[in-house]
Amino acid sequence: MRHRISGRKLNRSSAHRKALFKNLAAALIKHEQITTTLPKAKDLRPLVEKMITIGKKGTLHAKRQLISRLPKKADFNKVVNELSERYKERKGGYTRIIKKGYRYGDSAPMAIIEFVDRNKQAKNQIVKPEDKEVKIKDSDEKKKDVK
Repeated sequence: MRHRISGRKLNRSSAHRKALFKNLAAALIKHEQITTTLPKAKDLRPLVEKMITIGKKGTLHAKRQLISRLPKKADFNKVVNELSERYKERKGGYTRIIKKGYRYGDSAPMAIIEFVDRNKQAKNQIVKPEDKEVKIKDSDEKKKDVK
């Protein structure tokens, strides 16, 4: 009987599962929207929401708790500064899960987990091709002016 046992094992050891959720949480905080399997998204949701609630406190102890719950490369300052300010009036429910269908290879149910009122620019932090085109056009105009 599994009375009072929460969470799924996801066919992983406890250390692997812990590392998996740390990395998923870091990716969700960085990009504010990620695509993963439905069971992983459902297990990730309470972890991330607790992190935001801790970040809303803003104390040194809260920052240290966030550091311990995220990998070393993660941006815990974004939780403390940006996300806590965005959700200071909200008492919970910072994330939403949208079912996406089934993965082609193994028919695993897929889902999108994202922050409510997310910053749409955070998803694409890579340099946009439009910016590169502008730089190229500027250099072409300079070449034309020189001739």
